[in-house]
Amino acid sequence: MAIKIYIDQGHNPTAPNTGAEGNGYREQDITYEVGIRLAELLRQNGNFEVRLSRPTRTTKLGTSNASSLRERVDGANSWGADYFVSIHTNASTQSSANGTEVLVYRIPSAASNLAEDILREVTEITGLKSRGVKARPGLYVLRKTNMPAVLVELGFISNPSDANLMANNPSLFAQGIYRGILDYLSLS
Repeated sequence: MAIKIYIDQGHNPTAPNTGAEGNGYREQDITYEVGIRLAELLRQNGNFEVRLSRPTRTTKLGTSNASSLRERVDGANSWGADYFVSIHTNASTQSSANGTEVLVYRIPSAASNLAEDILREVTEITGLKSRGVKARPGLYVLRKTNMPAVLVELGFISNPSDANLMANNPSLFAQGIYRGILDYLSLS
């Protein structure tokens, strides 16, 4: 039986619930591209069934920030996903802030184990610094999902180097997340 992965490409293409902007890039564009490439890798593997929160570039969820988040979680829960992977970019007022981190509801958990594998693979393939796995129990998509859920902060859109890497090499990030999932499931 196929393992069901729900890929949530963070944020909408237009309001409501748009993402951060920095260095000429938009978070929602980066997360869309990484998610599409991750879905392709998972589907080619043959062990996975995949759903995307934003199957097209123009897909918009909800009429407010709250309803956008709720639609993402409800989509994963009603489908019966085995894992929820939300993709985001980080931002800071300090342009020197950089690196990848993965957020989970709690540590230790199945999600934090998955997060460790994803973080290791993403930082290995991209060369970005590891900022660790962190518990963020207040985040709706981590709190309300019925399955292990991770939120991957690929890098900082506010950092010129991170932003360029994410925007120009989305396949690297998709490959890192993919390899982390395979490691976690002992399929590599």
